Order: sequence, then structure tokens, then C-alpha cells
Amino acid sequence: MGYIEVRHETKRYVTGDTTIVANNDVSFSINQGELVVILGASGAGKSTVLNILGGMDTCDEGQVIIDGQDIAQYTPRQLTTYRRFDVGFVFQFYNLVSNLTARENVELASEIVDDAADPTQTLIDVGLAKRLDNFPAQLSGGEQQRVAIARAVAKNPKILLCDEPTGALDYNTGKQVLHILQDQSRQHGATVVIVTHNAAIAPIADRVIRMHDARVQRVEVNSQPEDINDVEW
Repeated sequence: MGYIEVRHETKRYVTGDTTIVANNDVSFSINQGELVVILGASGAGKSTVLNILGGMDTCDEGQVIIDGQDIAQYTPRQLTTYRRFDVGFVFQFYNLVSNLTARENVELASEIVDDAADPTQTLIDVGLAKRLDNFPAQLSGGEQQRVAIARAVAKNPKILLCDEPTGALDYNTGKQVLHILQDQSRQHGATVVIVTHNAAIAPIADRVIRMHDARVQRVEVNSQPEDINDVEW
């Protein structure tokens, strides 16, 4: 049994007389410590999967088993606890608090858990030693994304969920960000899930989940994932 087991998960959104099936009988497995890429075009259902894995949304049918617990059965209070202690989120557009410095943004996350990493050291680890007291508006897009990653990993989460984390970045900066995420899996043992439409990222993953039209099209396992430094697109 995998660390994450999604079994026959279905999610529908209803607006008036219209029903949109965002996920249709989705099943896959992820092992602990893997770096996983969920790949698909816009509208394939991959972000819905990510939101359900992170406890930000709930499915209508099926099971979402994380470390032996079916979070699909959780109450809203249980989901809040799960998001707080077990999950780190990295979004495409950073979601930093504009009137807080880089260090203060990371402290926001580290203060809500018991065994958080040191915010300053976490920022140093992602290459921002000289940007600790800068506000988001004083940082480049890549630097803001690294603050967002530092904020997510400072919680020492079991699962790191990333929604198009390089989508707003240029090629070189995107590779820097992916290198940090790859290190979180390889060196720190985090289970990292990256949602993207960029198929060129797939070779760095231990497992690639390809989605199309709200379904899992196929799952590929890479026995020898490539280092991000060796991947071109």
C-alpha cells in the first residue's frame, strides 16, 4: 500500500442545471518520499486532485487515504488540522503577504506547528540569505517563489503540494525552483507532488500521473529520475 492511495475519487461541481465532472473515477498510488508530477492540459482535473490531496476540497465519491487515514471521511475540523500539520502548499502566484518581509512570511507558517524549522535558516537554504528583510515587492518572481517554498517547507510537512510552481517564472529561475523541490524529496524525504502542464518536467519525477478529461490516463514510474540540471525544454 502506498503512502498516498486515491481510490475511485470523483468530484463534481454543480452550478444551476450544469454539472461539471472535474475528476471522474480517479485512482493512483504514491510512495512516501517520492517526487510525483501530475501532468495534463488545462481542465484535465489535475488541480482538483491537488486540492483534494491537500484537504482544501472534498471529493463526492471514493477514498483519499493518506498514511493509512481516509481524509475523505474527515470532518472540517479534522481537515483543518491535517492542512496545518501535514501539508505544505506552493502556488503559481506565490500568495505572499505583501506587508511582511520574507522572514516574516516564513515565520507565519512556522509559528503554527510545534517542530518547525528555523525560518532564517530555511530562507538561507533556498538561497535568500541576503533577502531576509526584503518585502515581496522588492523581490523578483523567482525570489518570491523561493520564499513561498521556504514558507511551505518550514512547517516540516509530510507532503509538499505544488500547483504550477514554475508557471510564472523564466526558464533558468524555474529550474532553480525545481531543483529546490527535487532536493526536498531526495535529501529531506518529503513526498512532493507537482501539478504542471509542462511535459518536459516529467523526467525528474519518480512517478508521472498523466491526466486527460478528468481521468487518469496512465501512470509511469521512472526507475532512474533525471536531475533537473540535466533536463532541457
